[in-house]
Amino acid sequence: MCTFDKDKGPRRLMKKGLTLILVGHINFILGAIVHGNVLRHISKPSQHITTEYTAANIISVTSGLLSIATGIISIVVSRNLHVSKLQIGLLIASFLNALLSAACCTGLILAISVTVAHNGQGLMLGCNDTQVPINARSPVSVRCPFDTTRIYDTTLALWIPCAVLAAFEAGLSVWCFIVGLTLRGLAPCGNSYIKEQLEEEAQCSPHSRHLIEQRTDA
Repeated sequence: MCTFDKDKGPRRLMKKGLTLILVGHINFILGAIVHGNVLRHISKPSQHITTEYTAANIISVTSGLLSIATGIISIVVSRNLHVSKLQIGLLIASFLNALLSAACCTGLILAISVTVAHNGQGLMLGCNDTQVPINARSPVSVRCPFDTTRIYDTTLALWIPCAVLAAFEAGLSVWCFIVGLTLRGLAPCGNSYIKEQLEEEAQCSPHSRHLIEQRTDA
């Protein structure tokens, strides 16, 4: 896991960055669609409304944005492996994105489980229901501020891909974090010699040699 080829590694890091950007955009769009079509109607503070679905959706959108940022940093690092500030930025961004994506996946799985267990009753909160409990599968007609047609199927159809993409984002972020550890020579990847190779390459660059020659002439 801690092996990073100086020749093929940058291209792999760039591909992982592009994948993170693509997956982050898709996850952000799916989260925005869910919130715009369903969750904004049940997210208003009320004694009858729970915020479990809204919290999971907000984490999903934030995870998508952070994945895009992590992907951009990965691409920049792949072209500038020897820059220490970029390496540290990759470590921080990938670590935070791995945690947030894992939390997003867990929250979405919990939201899916609660929705399936209660037949979408939580999605119908806010409707003017009768004395009997109303859920998304109920044949009882209710007055809702939104269209209840296929709300149960639509929500699950969007949540399940979001959970899968969040897990994929977490995996890619962990890989980028390990690359950051390898480039910095930190444990448990401290045995890799890529850091020393990059430092030697930076010292032997034409610009560095020009500065050394100027100092020697002076």
